[in-house]
Amino acid sequence: MPAGSAKAWDHGGDVAALVAAYRRKAVSPVEVLADAYARLDAISAALNPVSHEDRAAAFDQARASEARWMRGEPLGVIDGVVTSVKSNVMKNGWPMRRGSKLGGDAPMSFDSPAVASLERAGAVILCQTTMPEFGWKGVGDSPLTGITRNPHDPSRTTGGSSAGAAVLAALGIGHLHLGTDGLGSVRIPSSFSGVFGLKPSFGRVPAYPASPFGILAHLGPMARTVTDAAHMLNALAQPDERDMLAWNSAPPDFRVGLGDGVSGLRVGWSPRLGHVQGLDPEVEALCAAAARLFETLGAHVEQADPGFSGTDARGAADMMWQAGAGALLKGLPEARRTEQDPGFVAAGLAGLGHGATALVAAFQTRAAIAETMRRYHERYDLLLTPTMPIPAIEAGRDTPADGSFGADWVNWSPYTYPFNLTGQPAASVPIGKTASGLPVGLQIVGPPRRDDLVMRAARALESVAEYRGL
Repeated sequence: MPAGSAKAWDHGGDVAALVAAYRRKAVSPVEVLADAYARLDAISAALNPVSHEDRAAAFDQARASEARWMRGEPLGVIDGVVTSVKSNVMKNGWPMRRGSKLGGDAPMSFDSPAVASLERAGAVILCQTTMPEFGWKGVGDSPLTGITRNPHDPSRTTGGSSAGAAVLAALGIGHLHLGTDGLGSVRIPSSFSGVFGLKPSFGRVPAYPASPFGILAHLGPMARTVTDAAHMLNALAQPDERDMLAWNSAPPDFRVGLGDGVSGLRVGWSPRLGHVQGLDPEVEALCAAAARLFETLGAHVEQADPGFSGTDARGAADMMWQAGAGALLKGLPEARRTEQDPGFVAAGLAGLGHGATALVAAFQTRAAIAETMRRYHERYDLLLTPTMPIPAIEAGRDTPADGSFGADWVNWSPYTYPFNLTGQPAASVPIGKTASGLPVGLQIVGPPRRDDLVMRAARALESVAEYRGL
């Protein structure tokens, strides 16, 4: 490819602009990858987003992509696009440590469905990204890799568990970043770090091996723009019959209709879901202003709570989450628990104490919440809430230092986990910053299997929101 400069590519641009540059032969995937590593090296010591990388393999992928573009035979619209994957997603030849010293160093022998789909589409895998131990909490530190820090303010957490992915997305180091979300782990760091993140409908993105957190666990894209996330979801949602719970039907093109707007949609705005305490006034004001923007875009917006505040959604989520942690803990050497995050060990021990009757009750609660949301969506096409009740908390802590949310991290993430229980699509869209410069996200929730509608609404909001990133 003719000598060009990666600087000719605007890192704030989107996938379509990058691919257009590849098509013109104005820049090479090899140059873009080299530039991404150079910028990664400049921030890694301060922000700590990477858990594993193989630069030789990545450059092999980039050179293969360059050759395809030179022949005019790209594999698709993300061929040569730099991508990261979270360290709990299996990649052939790489370890899957999952933020734990007990995760093991053995290289995996095959790709998970998500990685296989990305590589079939020509994506260049930059690295694996950091996460808390086994993804058990919503912040970005682990015994294995230490603390991952927020690029807006390194004294703050990125959020988690898709912590490193949020850093790379916020800084534009690569365009596409794969996260996972069991109680909010795509949406929490997206909100805290000022990027777009989507938890797709359960089963939209195949997963294998199955997550220990079962039907709570989703895989989804994180990116600087909604359009980039649509590009990524097109690849991620490809069928893979190894996942018995996946849809395994050909996905739509999520780019189609993305710009159709929200005119005429019925939108419910619920600032507190009927029960949330401790909503930061700045966060509430920014989210309320974003909800009003939907009115200017032609939607009909009403304040309306879903009505499940009397249902023990939190108890059901805890029961199912802790059972998964218990299954993980049971398979690890008891003698090495001192090397683990004490919070993960406590969650796992609690899970080992849960009986079958309690788990059945949790599933019944889940069904009741899903039915409540089904009725809600008979009245409203979309639900809007804050993604988080507060801006990013202090780095290295599980809960805010002022003690306002107690000792349990889930206390400060009340908006996310209900929609892991229901399996609905839910996205976090960056909408502004607090006076201290910390990002705030608005959550958009849609009916099951209407990922297209959620992304359409997110794109409409993105087009008018004043947030412009770092």
